[in-house]
Order: sequence, then C-alpha cells, then structure tokens
Amino acid sequence: MIRKMQLPLQTMNLVLGFMVWVIISALIPFIKEDIQIPAEKLAILTAIPVVLGSVLRIPFGYYANVFGARIVFSVSFVLLLFPVFYISAASTFTDLVIGGLFLGIGGAVFSVGVTSLPKYYPKERHGLVNGVYGIGNLGTAITTFAAPVIATQVGWSLTVKLYLVLLLIFIALNILFGDRKEVKVKTPIMDEIKAVYKSDKLWLFSLFYFLTFGSFVAFTVYLPNFLVSHFALEKVDAGMRTAGFIALATFMRPVGGWLGDKFKPLILLMGIFLGLTLSGILLAFSPSIGLYTVGSLTIAVCAGLGNGVIFKLVPQYFNKQAGTVNGIVSMMGGLGGFFPPLMLSMIYSMTGQYSIGFMALSQVALASLILVIWMYYQDRLVMSSKVFRYTGQGILVTDSRGTIRSVNPAFTKLTGYAEEEVVGHKPSILKSGRQSKPFYEEMWSTIRATGQWQGEIWNRRKNGEEYLEFLTINAVKDDSGEVVHYVGLFSDISVQ
Repeated sequence: MIRKMQLPLQTMNLVLGFMVWVIISALIPFIKEDIQIPAEKLAILTAIPVVLGSVLRIPFGYYANVFGARIVFSVSFVLLLFPVFYISAASTFTDLVIGGLFLGIGGAVFSVGVTSLPKYYPKERHGLVNGVYGIGNLGTAITTFAAPVIATQVGWSLTVKLYLVLLLIFIALNILFGDRKEVKVKTPIMDEIKAVYKSDKLWLFSLFYFLTFGSFVAFTVYLPNFLVSHFALEKVDAGMRTAGFIALATFMRPVGGWLGDKFKPLILLMGIFLGLTLSGILLAFSPSIGLYTVGSLTIAVCAGLGNGVIFKLVPQYFNKQAGTVNGIVSMMGGLGGFFPPLMLSMIYSMTGQYSIGFMALSQVALASLILVIWMYYQDRLVMSSKVFRYTGQGILVTDSRGTIRSVNPAFTKLTGYAEEEVVGHKPSILKSGRQSKPFYEEMWSTIRATGQWQGEIWNRRKNGEEYLEFLTINAVKDDSGEVVHYVGLFSDISVQ
C-alpha cells in the first residue's frame, strides 16, 4: 500500500513545492503597497528563488538516492517553514531577498521525485511515471492565480502564513506515508559527477530541457501582457488563454512520458523540435490572432511532450547515476525558465517587438533537432559496434578486393591472430590447405551470383592447429549495387 501511494504523494509534494517557490512573484503587486521595492530590482527579487531552486536540484537529486524521498521531502518542507514565516513578517526589501533566497528549496524538490519514483516501476513505465509527477508544475499556476485572490480578502501577509499550514500538513503526510524501505544508493557525489560530466548526452539532455521547459515558462510569463498589448484583448480573456496554455502544456507532459514508453524517444524528440522550429518561425512574423493561437498551442503541446520524453531518456542512459543526472538536467530546465523571459524582455525593450525572440527560439529548436538526429544515428553506430565486439562468433570484414579491414575480439580468440596481425592481409592467411582450388572457385562463384555462401571449411590457427569452422560469407553492397565489403561470420565446430 505504501509503495502504491508514492506517486500521488510525491506528485502532491511537487505541487506544494512549486506553490511555495513562486509566492513572492505572485504577490509582488500587494507587497509593493507596503514595502518599497525599486523598479530596477524587481527582476532580481523574482530571479533569486528561481536560480537557487535550479542549482539545488543537483544535491537534492543525489540525496534522494542516499536517504530516500521521504526524508528529503520532509526535511525540505521543514526548512521551508522558516523563509515562508520570515517573508510573512517582512518589512524591507532585504527581508524579501533573504526569504526569497531560501524559497528556492521549493523548486529544488523537483529532482527528488524523478529520482525516487522510477525505483517503483519497470523501465517500460518510467516515462509515464515521471510525466505524471511532472504535473506538479501546476503548483506555480495555483499560486499565481489563487494567492492574489486570497490576498485581496485577507492581505498578503496572512496569505503567506497560510502556506505554513500546508507545509505542516505535508510534513506529517510524508512522515506517515513516505516509504521507509525505499532502495538507497550511496555513492560519493563527486564520484557520480566525475562519472557523467564528460558525457555528451548529459549536456544534450540539459540543452533539450532548457529549451522545452524554458519555452513553457517564457510563454507563461509573457502571454498575458503580449495578448493585451498586441491584440487588444481584455485582461480576463488574455488570462484565460494563458491558463489554457499552461494547462495544455502541463497535461501533455505525462502524455510525452507515455509515448516515450511506447515509441523511440529520440524519434519523438525529432518531431517535437520540428514543431517548435516551425511555430517559432510562424510567431516571428506577427500573424493574426488565429494563427498566433495555433503557434502558441503548438508550442504548448511540443514543450509539454518534450518535458515528458526527456525524463524518460535520463534513466535509460544513466541508470546508476540517475539522481545526479536528473538534478543537473532539471537544474538546466530551471535556468531555462529564468533566462528566456529576461531575453524576451530585453529584446522587447530594444526593438518594441518579440519577433527576434521568437526567431531565436526557432533556431535553437532547429539546432536541437539536428543534434537529436545525430544522437539517433550515433546510437545506432554504437549498437552496431557493440554487436560486432561482443558477439561470440568470429567476424572479419574485408574490402571488395578481399583485403581484411577489421576483425572482432572473438576472431582473435578463435584463431589466435590479433587484429593488427591480419589487417591488410588476405583471409588466405588462415588456409589449412585441405580445400582444393576448385572448392574456392565454386565458393566465390556462388557469392558473386547470390551475394552469400555458407558451409564448412578447414582453417588453421596461428599456432598451426587445424580446426573445422562453419562459415557464412555475405557481400555488402552500396546503393548502386556495387560490392564494397565482404563479411565473414564463423564458429568453431571441431568438437562436433
């Protein structure tokens, strides 16, 4: 029963963490009425929780493996009691900065669930599970829309204090229903970082999540003002459209995870980044409200699907270091939610429009598409290489003239010849002398006619010992039908 409760419990933990994370930004209009906040420092005040909440995701992901989600979530909510209470009693800008710094803990808990929850489910369900957990992003929307409504009735200070009650409730829930028997993984954090930081896949996944999550946050922040200023929509209408964007992107996340379980995740990412590329180009040309809606909703779908697919890929490639890698990738996503809005703001202040920002989005998405295609074919090459190296049968590859170009370790084990001893030579180096010249003439006549030959043949090892092998030779042709390689696959059947 406890194990089955972890997905809903941890998802609700994330909802609460994200609700607390954005308290200040949601209530700034009310806080400004009581506390003097310089206009040029507003961005700093809202950025501090985002930055710290992103950076802390690395240790939080690691410690989720070391101590388990129950401990990390409980301790996180206990620690959040102090900044939340401090902000509720704030009287200066400095108080808000200090309190906001530690609110970052609320955003950092994201990496706890994506590290813990896959332990409870088979690999083929990891995408869906992490996608469902990602619905906790709704916590930002809940605070953004609910906190101002409550503040108009009871004031911003008491509104903040209400979060203390929620934190206490969830501390109790985690202590009572958190899994005490969760599988722990104890490896020094620096050892895990050293094991993964040179991996190109780590930084590619970080870039992809930076883009998908960053585009989601950027549109969430700027859609209300953009729709009002450019299309003269009513504020309520613009708010409802933005809420629709948030809801669509959020609920696409588990769909993306589920699709990642069913199909090849890298193929899905190709479609996602193609969609972002085309949508960015469409929006860059300032279309009508109809086409703008299509472009925005396409970005919501692609960003949501991408967020889900990426966290299907992480445990697939980094099973042993999932906690640390989840932390790094989710940190980059958090920073992606911070920098794009600042970039859009700067571009708008300089040009009076967002077109350049949308075009930049399309170009980064296009670059990501190219990188995903490269990853896909790189994976296929790596798989082919592993099959070649680890198969138990001997393999030798020659060029079209029959000169050996490559052999696998099993070839060396079966014949005694190291690769460097045979590369550049003909396969005749293995001849035993038992087969006659007509035997070989008939063999090559069959290969030229059908592209394949299969049969038994006596060969000689390096030490002079003769052995009987079962040999298959295949001709490899290029697109024009010309033979470019011959591949020989053999096994020792002397005992038989």
